[in-house]
This record gives sequence, C-alpha cells and structure tokens, in this order.
Amino acid sequence: MRIDFIPLIVFVCLLFGISEGSAQNVWSSVTADKKSVFVGEPIQVSVTVYTSTWFTTGLDLGNIKVEGAFTVYFRPVSKSFVQNGQNYSGVELIYHVFPFSDDDIEFPALDIEVETPPPGGYKGVKRTVKSKPVAITVKPIPKTFQSSEWLVATNLTVSENWSVNTSEVKVGDVLQRTITRNAAWTVAELIPPTVWDSLPNVSMYPGRSTVDNNKSKTAISAQRTETLRYLFEKEGEVELPEKVYTWFNPYSKKLYKRTLKARTIKVKPNPDLGMLESVRDSLRLQQQKEVAAEEAEEEKPLTILGLSLKQFIIAVLLCLIALIIVFRIIRWLVRYLTARREAYLNSEKFYFHLVLKAMNKDEVSLKNAFYRWIDELQIEEPSVQYFVQKYGANLNINAFELKRTLTKHKLKQLRKNYFNEVRIVIKSNWINP
Repeated sequence: MRIDFIPLIVFVCLLFGISEGSAQNVWSSVTADKKSVFVGEPIQVSVTVYTSTWFTTGLDLGNIKVEGAFTVYFRPVSKSFVQNGQNYSGVELIYHVFPFSDDDIEFPALDIEVETPPPGGYKGVKRTVKSKPVAITVKPIPKTFQSSEWLVATNLTVSENWSVNTSEVKVGDVLQRTITRNAAWTVAELIPPTVWDSLPNVSMYPGRSTVDNNKSKTAISAQRTETLRYLFEKEGEVELPEKVYTWFNPYSKKLYKRTLKARTIKVKPNPDLGMLESVRDSLRLQQQKEVAAEEAEEEKPLTILGLSLKQFIIAVLLCLIALIIVFRIIRWLVRYLTARREAYLNSEKFYFHLVLKAMNKDEVSLKNAFYRWIDELQIEEPSVQYFVQKYGANLNINAFELKRTLTKHKLKQLRKNYFNEVRIVIKSNWINP
C-alpha cells in the first residue's frame, strides 16, 4: 500500500515556522509503492515537487538512470491540496523501475530545478530542490526457477507461425518456426530467450530475435519475436515437445503459464539427397551472417546525426571556424559601412542632396539648405547671389527667387560648373568631406 506523506511534510514545515504568511515553501518528496521486489518486478517511484504558490514552467526530468535496473518514465501529473487555508500546488513525475539483477538498488537523490514565483509575485524564480534517495531490496529468482524461465508480468500472450505446411515435409526441407511473446508491464530486455529442445535427425538454426517496447501514458508492454529453422535430415516421425512459458504476476502473487502444444511431423523420403548438404551449408552461412550482423550492431560505435564521434567533432570545429570567419566579415562590413555613412553625412554631396530635397519645400527652407551646401565649398564669398552670379551664367537663376527659377537640372549644372572651374573631376562615388 502506498503511503501519502503530504500531511506529515506540511506539518513539519509549519512546525518550523514556514507558513502561508512567511517565506515561500518549496519541497520535494520521493515515494515507492514497494520496498522489496523480485528481479524484474516493477516498482513505481513518484517524484513530487510542491510549492506554496504555483509553477511558471513545466517540470520534466526525463528518464533517470538507476544502477542495476531499467527505468521507464511515464508522465507528469498535476496535484494540489489545501492545508490550514493555504493552497499548495504540486507536480508528480511517475517512473517504473525494473531491477535486472538480485543486487539491491537505489533510486538516486536528485537536484530538481523549478521556477515558481514568491508569495505576492507573478514572475517565476529558479529554485533548486534536492530529493532524498530511495533504497529498494531486490529478492533473487526463486530456486525452483532458472533465469531462462523467470518473467515478471501482469499478462503474457504467445503465438507461433510456420513458414510452410507441417503436414507435407520431406527430407531436406526447411521449416521456419516463429514464436512471438507479448508481455504486459515489463520491458523487452527482461523477456528471457526461448530455450530450444534438441531433436534427433534434425538440425536447428536459431535466427536473430527482435525485441520492442510499447509505452503509453499509463502502461508499458514488451514483445519478443524469435525464429528457428528446422532442417529434417531423415525420414520418419519427429516429435516437437510442447513449449511452456511461465510468468509471475506481482499483484496476484501467482504463477501462470502459456503452452504451445506438442506437434508430430511426419518426414517423407526424398530421392534427391544430394541437395541436403548444400541446404545445410546455406543455413549455416545464413546463421553466421545473422550472428555477425547482431554482433556488429551491439558493437556499433557511437554516432551523432549519422556521424562518428570523430567526424562530429571535426564538423563542429569546421562550423565554429566558419562562424568566426562570417562574424569577422560581418563586423568588418559593419565598420566599413558605418565609416562610409559617417563620411557621407559630413560631405558636400550630402548637403547638395538636401538642397535637391528642399526644392519641394518653401523658399526659406530652400535658401537655408542652399546656404548650408555652399558652406562646404571653397568660394570667396559664401552667398547665394555671388555663387549664382559666378557659376550660373546662362542658367537664368534668380538668387532672390530660387523657388521659382531653380530646377534640379539647373542646380546640377551649377554644381558642375563650380567643379569644372576648380578643376575637380567628379566621380560617381565621389565624397568631399
């Protein structure tokens, strides 16, 4: 029976002066539904964090490694309760732990980072809450069982399939038998492999087994599929004994079994016995390939995004170098453009463009812009009248009525006449600071 420690924890907190009127209260608790289990028997461990306000971000620690056991993370569950008029919010993280040896295990202490606002606030503040470890005693497999027979599950289904009709078999034929087991509330790694019985006058070639775990928000199941190829080498009857699969239900504390019935196969003679050896060699080669493939997968080096660790490190370094180069180019470009912009804003060309814009405004604005422009030029008398008279011959510009007599074409010609006289060649990108 699971014990709820919430009231006790709240009482202790209040005893030490942590109440709704004082500082914020954040704490954690870790509970297990069992203190002692058999090898392979699941333990539900709940990690719960409480706050006297609320959580501003979700809490998800992911899976947690437990030495000597497989762990499966299920889901977070929101919780709340009221104590002495104070509301408390909580998040419970549910794990199931499956010990795979008879050594005692320990669910580790955790440093849990949460975000929760202080009383009266609304912005989350990061807090680190420490949880205590939980020790669990693991009982060994009962002596009446071999490790190859022991399975803890709440249910087990067994099915088998044959590659061909077993009633029409002759010497040299190969039959492939496939057995699939589905177990509830366990992981595939804990489903023991099938022990095959040896048969006279029959060569057997086990194939590669496949395992799979299926997890939902509230349950987990596992599947193991195994194949065996029978090569019948002599005629006569071959008795395949029944296969019995047992499992222990941790809730009912009882043993159950599923049985695949015995099967008698009548092997007929085959006049072409010369092919028997070639079939045997082919099966042996196929089995070697499957074993090699399985070993290669087990020894498969660590890969990240399809790259070996060395290739990944090189790729990361190249990316960093490329980013540094791009960053430096961008920084140089920004400085260059900034300098160009500052030079332009202090140039004669900039103030000339202001005159062009001011032509769409009133007379006063145009004259002010005109005066500001010629201040950047080297002329004996910086006045509109003098400048127009000296460099505006034949342009019919009235210095007193610029708005009426000045056009953009005339203004550009006026500027050109000035530079021609001072013998400065104007380039398209010329700037005169």
